[in-house]
Amino acid sequence: MRRVVVTGMGALTPIGNSVPEYLENVKKGVNGIDVVTYFDVSDLKSKFAAQLKNPDLSAVIDKATIRKMDLFAQYALYAAEEAVNDSGILGKVDPYRFGVYFGSGIGGFETILTEHETYLSKGARRVSPLFIPKMIYNIAAGNISIKYKAKGTNMSLSTACATGATAVGEAYRAIKHGYADAIICGGTEAGINPLSTAGFSQCKALSTAETKDTASLPFDKRRKGFVMGEGSAVLIIEEYEHAVNRGAKIYAEIVGYGSTNDAYHITSPDPSAESTAQAIKLSLEGFEVPEASKIYVNAHGTGTHLNDITETLAFKQVFKEDAYKLHISSTKSMTGHMLGAAGTIEAITAIDTLRTGIIPPTINLLEKDEECDLDYTPLTAVKADIELALSTNLGFGGHNACLAFKAVK
Repeated sequence: MRRVVVTGMGALTPIGNSVPEYLENVKKGVNGIDVVTYFDVSDLKSKFAAQLKNPDLSAVIDKATIRKMDLFAQYALYAAEEAVNDSGILGKVDPYRFGVYFGSGIGGFETILTEHETYLSKGARRVSPLFIPKMIYNIAAGNISIKYKAKGTNMSLSTACATGATAVGEAYRAIKHGYADAIICGGTEAGINPLSTAGFSQCKALSTAETKDTASLPFDKRRKGFVMGEGSAVLIIEEYEHAVNRGAKIYAEIVGYGSTNDAYHITSPDPSAESTAQAIKLSLEGFEVPEASKIYVNAHGTGTHLNDITETLAFKQVFKEDAYKLHISSTKSMTGHMLGAAGTIEAITAIDTLRTGIIPPTINLLEKDEECDLDYTPLTAVKADIELALSTNLGFGGHNACLAFKAVK
């Protein structure tokens, strides 16, 4: 089996419009959540979201192209540009061995809403001819391939809130088994709108908090649900020898990936946590696992009662009593839940923690839930000697994914 490494990273998040800005703020514990400004929330139960902070999309995408893309695809190209430039991969890989594995939990939600309103108010003939190519969720992957001439396998993946992790994991498998030499992989989402907010609220998933510092509270007994975020995150992953031969900068090695399904419920995780635990176990196969005190886990940590308890139980099933030695945090306390992009931005966080030894905090964690009694790094970052970094993600439909990273040796 071939080794797979990370050679480029890109990010557009509620706490940073680039990877360096994001990583600086996530370690500082900057809260990217505030009252929604995109639309009137006075009639909605949930009034907070983690919105982007005025990124200059036109710096990466020309204005004519922007008009032809939904926001979720624009966000994808923005983050992809940073990752591709960071990697230096262009011109150094066979186009037919250069792939794209990219996903979104929802796709072109804004376009659907806009064109539906046009249809109702002006009739079918006024619906934009760009409606379908702007809306379909595979178009982010398509646009990335077009821009960077990636002519290898192009996969659009959706595993709800686990999408970003699944895209990276399946890309890792493709390179490991010889189907590609390098892949642009990740996730994107632009789903903060009145209808999505109403929908998530009605299924009792969104936070109904009254202040931004109590809106996203993973593993805290005061939690009331998750907060929607948005943005995109991208990794360039590459076969190890290919990266070394071209003199690439290497951030980390992907050493494991686990993917399972609860086969239990359309929204709720299986309370037994067996399938979540199995995904973690699968990610730990094939290499020597260090002692738990040298492991960091970026938890899915949504701040919903069922997720937090299930995830805690999964860690205990995998690591037994050593689970109490793990370093764990949920960065959704700062970014909100970036849905299709969550798994990839949290993988970037895990990689940085592996490199720097700085465990980002779970901010505003003041009242630990008795059932969530592990070390979730409350309030402020800490320093630790980390040899293995994991990123776990769970999604509606029962999806579970776990990525494992180590330093290259």
